[in-house]
Amino acid sequence: MPEFIVHGIPGSPYVRSVLATLEEKGATYRIEPVAAGQLKSPEHLARHAFGRVPVLDHGDFSLYETQAIQRYLDRILPGSRLTPADPHSAARMDQVMNINDWYLFHGVGDVIIFHRVVGPKLMGLAPDEAAIQDAMPAAINVFAELARLLGEQPYFAGNEVSLADLLVAPGVEFFSDTPEWSVLGRPHGNLAAWLVRMQQRPSMKATTWERVAARSQAA
Repeated sequence: MPEFIVHGIPGSPYVRSVLATLEEKGATYRIEPVAAGQLKSPEHLARHAFGRVPVLDHGDFSLYETQAIQRYLDRILPGSRLTPADPHSAARMDQVMNINDWYLFHGVGDVIIFHRVVGPKLMGLAPDEAAIQDAMPAAINVFAELARLLGEQPYFAGNEVSLADLLVAPGVEFFSDTPEWSVLGRPHGNLAAWLVRMQQRPSMKATTWERVAARSQAA
C-alpha cells in the first residue's frame, strides 16, 4: 500500500484527529509539517484550495477535510472499524462530528483556545478576556449538549471508540487546560471521564502536540 503523508501543523486538533485515526488503525505514516505562515502559499493552496490543514496524500490520491480523511482511512485500512454498523449509532457518530465542526470549533474553540493557548504559546499574545467571555454562552451550550449525547456510554457512538471520539477529543483536551474547564467540562462528570478515557488510549498518547512537533522536526 502507498505511504500515507499528512500535511499539517503540529498542535492542530484536526491534524491530531487524522493522526489518531491512523494510529488506531495501526498504519504507518509520515508527517510533512506546514508552518502557519505557509497556509496561503501557492504550494499549499495547490494541496488545499482553502488554505487549511490537514491534507492527506496516499500515493497519487490527495484529500482534504478531516471528516473525509477519517472516513477514507476507516474504509481502506484493516483493523477495528471506527464506524458503527448499527444505523442509529452511525447517525449519532455523524451528528457529534458535525457538532464538533460547526459549534465546538466555530465561535468557541477558535476563540477560547486561540486566546488561551495558541496566541500565548505561539505568538506571545495576552488573552483577550472580553472575547473569551463573549464566546462562553455558546461554549456552555456545546459542552452541555455533548454531555447529554454521551450519556452513560463510554464513547459517543456506544461501547466502542468511533471517528467521533477521535475528532472531538483533541479539541476538548485543549479546554481541559484552561480556566474555563471548571465551567465547561468539570460539571459534566461523564464528559470529563470520557476525556480521561480517551487520553489513555495509545493513539492519543502518540499524537500529543509535543510528540507530533518532535516527529515533524525529524522529518
